[in-house]
Amino acid sequence: MISFQPWRQRRVLWLCLVFSFLLMSLPAWAAETMRLRVDDYQIDAELIPHAHKITAQTKVKFTALEDLNIATFELHNALRVTKVLDAAGKPLSAERVTQDSTVRVQLATPLAKDTSTTLTFDYEGVLDSADESPVQGLKLAYIGDDTSYLLYAGRWFPVNAYGLNRFTATVNLTVPAHMVVIGSGKETAGSAPTAKRPAGSLPTKTFSFTWDKPNFPGTIVAGIFQEFKSDEAGLDLHVFFKPAHQNMGATYATTAVKEFTYYVTLYGPAPSTTLKVVEIPDDTVPAAWAPEIAAIASRAVTDKVNYRLLANTIAHQWWGASVSPASRDDWWLSDGFARYSEARYVEQAAGEAGLEETVKDMSVGALAYDTVPLSSAGKLDIFSPEFQSLVTDKGAMILHMLRWVLGDQKYDQTMRTFAAKYAGKSASLDDFRALAEQNYGQQLTWFFSQWLDSTGAPEFKTKYTIYRLGNGKGFRVVGQISQDLDLFRMPVDLRIDTDGKTENKRVEVVGTNSAFNIETYGKPRRIVVDPDDRVLKNSSEVRLRASIQRGQGLTQQGDLAGALLEFNKALDVNKNSSLAHYRIAEVFFLQRNYQAAANAYRECLNGDGEPRWTEVWSHIQLGKIFDVTGQRERATNEYRQALQTNDNTQGALDEARRYLQKAFERQKNG
Repeated sequence: MISFQPWRQRRVLWLCLVFSFLLMSLPAWAAETMRLRVDDYQIDAELIPHAHKITAQTKVKFTALEDLNIATFELHNALRVTKVLDAAGKPLSAERVTQDSTVRVQLATPLAKDTSTTLTFDYEGVLDSADESPVQGLKLAYIGDDTSYLLYAGRWFPVNAYGLNRFTATVNLTVPAHMVVIGSGKETAGSAPTAKRPAGSLPTKTFSFTWDKPNFPGTIVAGIFQEFKSDEAGLDLHVFFKPAHQNMGATYATTAVKEFTYYVTLYGPAPSTTLKVVEIPDDTVPAAWAPEIAAIASRAVTDKVNYRLLANTIAHQWWGASVSPASRDDWWLSDGFARYSEARYVEQAAGEAGLEETVKDMSVGALAYDTVPLSSAGKLDIFSPEFQSLVTDKGAMILHMLRWVLGDQKYDQTMRTFAAKYAGKSASLDDFRALAEQNYGQQLTWFFSQWLDSTGAPEFKTKYTIYRLGNGKGFRVVGQISQDLDLFRMPVDLRIDTDGKTENKRVEVVGTNSAFNIETYGKPRRIVVDPDDRVLKNSSEVRLRASIQRGQGLTQQGDLAGALLEFNKALDVNKNSSLAHYRIAEVFFLQRNYQAAANAYRECLNGDGEPRWTEVWSHIQLGKIFDVTGQRERATNEYRQALQTNDNTQGALDEARRYLQKAFERQKNG
């Protein structure tokens, strides 16, 4: 399975979000009622890395959920089905439909509801690019000499109801003998196959993985790795990094143990006490998960551990591998829960300041595309940024607010009970809501209706009058909190800064105007609504960042004109936004409009300087512009200025040094 997650270096934030959520999305037909349920796979496959080729035979045992004449499965379009046999070994007709990456098999006789049977697929193909990927433009299955990865999202075997249909599996994978294979489940490594091999072919080895409880054990990684092992805290941990990163294995192992054990304290046991952290190439997704597997891209394996990305990916062992969504509308129970689990670990590791920054990120994502209720997310285009933002960031914000409403103790009990009750099962919103209400002691219809069945968020304003009380008794503040959502209801914290101590009062905000009456000893100087960001709310900062996020989404989709419109909306909110100017410059750079790009990077440098990394990267990008326009001296000056910032966000200083040594050259299609 694919996971975002988001480590939050802002230069790559949106790219990661787009990749992660696209890949966790389902094909359009998945919104329909499932017509069959796959129960088990028996997969025998051989990889020929130098030719980028796979040959495979997969036995699919499935049960009809209604009377069936045709059985439909998803399969990567680069894979050619050579034969399909029924349970009696008789050949069947199979139709390939490339529009939705499916194979439709005409059954010899109708299969009655609740009846099971087995089909055997023989297929082969070359997996070397994203050209025929089931998710357009994203390489999810690749076979090569250094590293091969067959992600479940790549549909490298016949898949039904991606992410919803739990299954058992045995995978036997034959690879060149010098390679290591990583998969889910009980592992055995055998010797070379007995079948006669072509002259001159490399010796091979077969690895077998068996997963015997319904889950999503469909991801395989093979290649040359250095393995680091740890059994600290009772976790059977294996870190598989490429030789270039082998010295980082111990550091990442320590972080993974901390994160895994932290989640055990929050949610109870994971489905397995084995965890394999594996490095995957940068040409695929930022992160992927499967039972016992947390895969992260090479660019995330740095001296400074990307602990947020790793925390999010590991959290999917509970939210996704153990408890999975019952329908696409329930997808936030996986991605949103993992996102907020990441936030909880950030709070543990970096304190309140770390949580505050994470909540700001989640708030922007939650409101960037808040046009459809989260409970109806399945109606959205599954490859749209709207779906992605809703299921992950708004889902996480709902948990953040529920924690505020219930209190930490009842919230943690709800999460732990939910994880235990639905371990190894699929669950729905109604299942989760019932447990939350049970622990709260009251119905939470108002809460879930507001945040799941409705759109929008309040923008709080206050007006008040201060009265001095006689006889040295202090002051009384009489006022009201206003916002524009008529049906809104939420407890909100009110902080009053006075000449003496700071006073806090919890106010039940109901409707557009809610009165408050507070007495303080010191004279009030300032009143702040929801100072700790317990509630999803709108603000000028959120609107600015949401416009930028929408613009980045359009950039990823190739709609550069639409992206510029969104970035300019951000400038309408704050004309000095360095981030908005930087994103505009990126679009012009993509268009090879170098003068306009240079102007925008200069505006970025003259802006508000938020976030800080915009300075170093603007200098680097200006250097690139000067290099491609034949002005080497001006280019080296910009690279030197980049070095003077001493900001190595996303390897900026390394890149500046590289281009000081050798001029930047733009690829023809770059």
